[in-house]
Amino acid sequence: MAIQREEPKVFFPWERRRGLGFLLRRGGARRSLSIAVVLGTFALLRGVEVRASEVRATRAAIGATTDAIAAFRADHDRACPGSSGELVAAGYLRELPRDAWGRPLRIACPGRRDTRGFDVVSDGPDNQPGGLDRVE
Repeated sequence: MAIQREEPKVFFPWERRRGLGFLLRRGGARRSLSIAVVLGTFALLRGVEVRASEVRATRAAIGATTDAIAAFRADHDRACPGSSGELVAAGYLRELPRDAWGRPLRIACPGRRDTRGFDVVSDGPDNQPGGLDRVE
């Protein structure tokens, strides 16, 4: 006569769950939803992180262009450059200033805010002049 073994009453978590089938068993819908929410949150945070790094890169380009225009104006009796190409030709910049999305920066002289100064602006990712996502 064979001795029958009783199933143990205490299980370690790795002994019961085999494969991904445990997601569909008792409470599986809640677990699946939780996993989906966590993955969605990670994707959203990654998108926000990428957007923030693009804005930082654009602000760095705006800062370098602002410094170049200020130096140009100091050397040319407060006259504004005709274009960003003039800044490159005169040696104030190495290349045409571009934002993180590859578009040229807009230079307004006299500026909209400071009529005796100048503005350097990026239209942002949607490339709409004066849009809500512009970077100044």
